[in-house]
Amino acid sequence: MKILGRIAFYLLVAFIVFYAVFPFYWAIVSSLKTGSALFTADLIPASSTFENYVALFREQPFARNILNSAIVAIVTTAISLGLAATASYALGRMAFRGRTAVSFVILSVSMFPQIAVLTGMFELIQVTGLYDSLSGLILADLILTLPFSTWVLTAFMGDLPRELEEAAIIDGAPPLRILTDVFIPVMAPALVATGLLAFILAWNEFLFALTFTLSEEQRTVPVAIALISGAGGYEIPWGRIMAASVIVTAPLIVLVLALQRRIVSGLTAGAVKG
Repeated sequence: MKILGRIAFYLLVAFIVFYAVFPFYWAIVSSLKTGSALFTADLIPASSTFENYVALFREQPFARNILNSAIVAIVTTAISLGLAATASYALGRMAFRGRTAVSFVILSVSMFPQIAVLTGMFELIQVTGLYDSLSGLILADLILTLPFSTWVLTAFMGDLPRELEEAAIIDGAPPLRILTDVFIPVMAPALVATGLLAFILAWNEFLFALTFTLSEEQRTVPVAIALISGAGGYEIPWGRIMAASVIVTAPLIVLVLALQRRIVSGLTAGAVKG
């Protein structure tokens, strides 16, 4: 029975890996095909070409779109982590009236669908003169990443040992120094995990980027991929779409693989009381 159970476990793991990895592999294979070869079910293409990748950068400002996405995602993540760290310290370590209500308000904001706040965000961005700018996208994306980051870091902050804070208070450290010198180093795994998830959320964001940008120079990659069109706009260039998808997904895979240990420790640290 143990052998059968182990075989079943490995078969399940193999199925999950195949289910998760095969779509990306198929996107790579499709991006190396052109013409009628795109509609053949070859797991290994008979002939490969990088024509789709070359056309992607030659026929539109795709490099600029990637840079726009990187700027928006990095700045949004940095602001979210900075504000969420201070908010989580207040919500997780300080006792004040209404703390539970504030926590649930933050959680409820993250539950709102984007379409529900689209009109209000559009008016805000227009009034502030940030329409068709990366600053406007950063402001809009914060409504997605900031509540999420605050909620995750608050749960982690509340589980940290009281002795760390009490020792710093005895030494005369003010709250801001306690946060930066005591808690931030301890929270490094949680910050990495939360920051990566916030980065992915901002990197893949589509609705705000589509609504709040107009020119090609300000578009992010999800919008640029959605607006890829063939000759005359009637033929769908699947090869270029697959090439763009591979280029956009590859950095996220590299980040996850490079930070996987910190991600796992950050996601599991809050599950065990210190």
